[in-house]
Parts: sequence; structure tokens; C-alpha cells
Amino acid sequence: MSDSQDQIRKPAVAGLFYPAAAVELSRTVAGYYSEVDKVPVVGHPAGLIVPHAGYPYSGKTAAKAFKLLEGQEYDAVVIVSPSHTVFFKGSAVYDGDGYQTPIGLVEIDKELSEKICDIHPLVYSSSMGHASGSARGEHALEVQLPFLQVVLGNFKMVAIVMGDQEADSISALGETLAAVLKNRNSLIVASSDLSHFHSEKEARKLDMSVQRAVEQYDSKQLLESLENGEGEACGGGVMAAVMMATRKLGAEKVKFLEYTTSGATTGDFEEVVGYMSAAIMTEKRIERKDTLIGQREAVKKGEEPLTDESGELLKQIAHDSIEARLKDIKYLIPHSEQLSYHRGLFVTITLDGNLRGCIGRIRGDRPLYDGAAEMAIAAAFEDPRFEELTEAEFEKLEIEVSVLSKLQRVREFDKIEVGKHGLMIKLDFNSGLLLPQVATDQGWDNVEFIEQTCLKAGLPKNSYKDKYAEVYTFTAQVF
Repeated sequence: MSDSQDQIRKPAVAGLFYPAAAVELSRTVAGYYSEVDKVPVVGHPAGLIVPHAGYPYSGKTAAKAFKLLEGQEYDAVVIVSPSHTVFFKGSAVYDGDGYQTPIGLVEIDKELSEKICDIHPLVYSSSMGHASGSARGEHALEVQLPFLQVVLGNFKMVAIVMGDQEADSISALGETLAAVLKNRNSLIVASSDLSHFHSEKEARKLDMSVQRAVEQYDSKQLLESLENGEGEACGGGVMAAVMMATRKLGAEKVKFLEYTTSGATTGDFEEVVGYMSAAIMTEKRIERKDTLIGQREAVKKGEEPLTDESGELLKQIAHDSIEARLKDIKYLIPHSEQLSYHRGLFVTITLDGNLRGCIGRIRGDRPLYDGAAEMAIAAAFEDPRFEELTEAEFEKLEIEVSVLSKLQRVREFDKIEVGKHGLMIKLDFNSGLLLPQVATDQGWDNVEFIEQTCLKAGLPKNSYKDKYAEVYTFTAQVF
């Protein structure tokens, strides 16, 4: 994928609305998740309504909604925001390749975006409202991405900015999303703040009118409230369109989660901005049987062990990707049938027998040949424990590629086999993984192995005994 300016949307408000450093941003978002309680809900989130101010003002309110996504997986993620910087008619579906954040790249689901643009002339492919450039860029969509990256991991999205919020544009977007997302397990995120620059008392009165309409899951009532001045919201049309779409897709109710104002942070209650979060819930997760059958067949084939020849090709891809990055030249990744399956993969690099970088993906979300190239570059240049690799070091580098099996939940820890199994533990928003060869190299027994996995996750070593802890085993084919 090209990273040219017209293909990748660069961060516009990193360092302003949220931290610009990747580690600090990840810790900030994880901190919000740890500070808020997960609200008990019935069903699955089909949509979210979240605020989009700077994180110190609305971060915890947004986290209240995003935390409900823990453990969820979606076939489609659509994010809709209003435009604060430029006016245009209808809704612009981003036509680039991805949105960059300090945490990483969120790729655009090109196929789904194109389908959404084929329905109604008021919903079309464009970069309008998405640009970051030298002028102030749109923040309302961008600020939602780090929350999603932390809770969902790697995902593709459809990014939509509404240029106006007139009735015809709202209806066009709602109807279009409902038509295209039918029979998909989808999440639609509506980005909106509420009233602006009123006294705390007046803001709460205005915002309560919006809150009532949202809680009653009534988009018509919401629009009437905004039109007659009883309520205010900079993304009122965004909320209405998402409510329309999710209702047509079978969602049944809205769960209100939290309301606050900027006064809670600033101490200034004379001119405040209102923030609300809510979740649109559906009883059943939608699954496409034809897609699932194809996925199961692909997974079954993809679980077959790789040949030594394919393993050597993975190592060569990792090596050549790092070399191309160092020399600033383009690298065309070679493809092969056996490396076309989606598998988890880690790339480990060592120098004189010492670890120099190790980065990977636990679950496969792309072909192995792409994963080897991406993880090799990440291990060499993006592992936060080390400085970027130099050309002098590259000449002496040793590369190891570990291709992972599917994760298997384990509850009987005496069944963990050192030398065969790798381990991953998840507890709240902490997670850690150790490859099978680590336990062998260190001479650990299975108890020491699981304790060290807890420590890798930033947890106390006995956290695996917590009733909410999830422990998984996997195997790895190491080249």
C-alpha cells in the first residue's frame, strides 16, 4: 500500500485532541477503559453514539461506550461524523486507503465503501471533509479510531463525513447503510457532541431533549427536537442516520450510558459543551452462512503445516522487506498459494544471539506473505524496546518467523505443554503473549511459563487464577 498523502489520511489533531506518541496514546486509552465500569447489557452492540472532543473532556464518556466492544468481532465497521471544517452536500465516503493514527494504520474497506457509494447520489466517494492538510483537519472521525484500535485490534472501516445534515442527506445515508449492511455483522459509530457554550443549567436542559429522543430510539423525535431548538447537537443528523440504519437492520433498543459536560474538567460552568454516549443493541449477531462456509473451508486448508520451501520464502520476504526499508526502495512482495492463507505470525530478529526486536499478529487478518513483510519492518523499526535498526546491524541480523495456529481456550493449566504450546492471557484490557520457544529457551516448567506470560501482560504473576482471566494456547511452526 502506498503511503502517499493522497492515499493515507494523516492525523490532523494528534498532540491536540489526544497524545501524539503511540505508547502514551495507547496507555491513555487503556487508562480510560480501566477507569470506567462495563455497563451490563443484553445482546450485542450494533451501533454507538460517542462524543468527539479532546480526550481530557470527553474521553471517559466515549470509553464507556467503546468498552462494550471488548470481545466483539465485526465483519464491517462504519464510522460517521459531521464536518466541522467545510460544507458540502450529502455524505463523503473516504476514497483513500486508510487513516493513520499514532497507534497505526486503519485500512479502508474498499469493497464495502464502493458498494455504499453505488446506492444513492447523496452518498458518494470523495475525500471532502476528510483532508488533514495544512488547514485544520476534521477531528470528529479521527478521535474515535484509537479507542477502536485498542479494543478491536486490527480492523478495516468505512469512513464517512456528512457535509450537511438536511433531511434528504440524513435519509439517504440511513437507507443506504441499511441496504448495504443487511446480513452483515456490522458496527456503526455515530460521532457527535451535544450543545455548545451555554451555561451548565441551560446545556443540561437542551441535552436532555436529545437524550430522551435517543433513549426512545426515535430519530424523528430527535430531528424535531433539533429543528425546534429544544435540543442541540453538532452531529444530530449523524445520530439520526445511524439510528435509522440500525433500526432497519434489526436493532431493538438503545442503552444510554453516560452524560457529562466540559465543566466537569475545566471547572467553568458558564460556557460548557455537552457529551453523551449510548449503545444501540441487537439481540442476535448477524452471520452470513455463505461467507461462514467459505471461511471455514479456507481456515481448514490454512491450518495445514507449511512446507520448508514456504517457510524459507517467508524468511526471505522478512529479510528483503527490512533491506528495502533501509535502502528506501520499493519492494514487491512475492506471492505463493500456500502463503495466501490468513494466519497469526510473529517475526523475531536477533543480533549476536540477543533479542533485537519481536512483533507479530496473534490472529491472521491478512495473507502470510503480507504479514511477514509488515511484521518484519515492525520488529526492525517499531519495537518500542529498541532503537531503529541500522544498516550496520542488518548485515549480522538473524531472522526467525513463527506461524501460529488458532488460539484454543484452556482452563486446565496442567495440560499446557512446554515446548509445544505458546500462551496468551487476557484480563480486562491487558494482554500478553509468549511464543513456545521462549519457555524452552528459558527452561521454565508450565507454571513458570504461565506466570511469565502474566508478567508479559503487565499483570501480577498469579493473575491467570482470576475468574475473569482468559488463557489461550497455540502452537507455532518456527522457521
